[in-house]
Amino acid sequence: MTVSNTYGTNSYTAKELAGLLADRLDVTFTERESDYLGVYFLATLADTTRLQIQPNAIPGDDGEDDLYDDEHPDVSVLLLITSSAVAEPLNDELSAIGGLTRLRSTRS
Repeated sequence: MTVSNTYGTNSYTAKELAGLLADRLDVTFTERESDYLGVYFLATLADTTRLQIQPNAIPGDDGEDDLYDDEHPDVSVLLLITSSAVAEPLNDELSAIGGLTRLRSTRS
């Protein structure tokens, strides 16, 4: 079973959130760049949980930015978490961060 959680914030830039989570979770984020996402930050925990921090506004083909998550146009930065098991201790840690809100959780 795969569990996916999406968090959002307007309180931090992607880089600031990566720094904050790196300290809190004792993990290292790698800065990456893609044509599709722009600059984003990626970390993988020991249990293979994947953390990706990125702007909600992503480069569009027409020179205008598109929204990665158009259900939340007011959110500037997204934290996307993919885990192979329910990561409730991680979710508890994240819910304690002011300005970071869980937007959605799905299981497949």
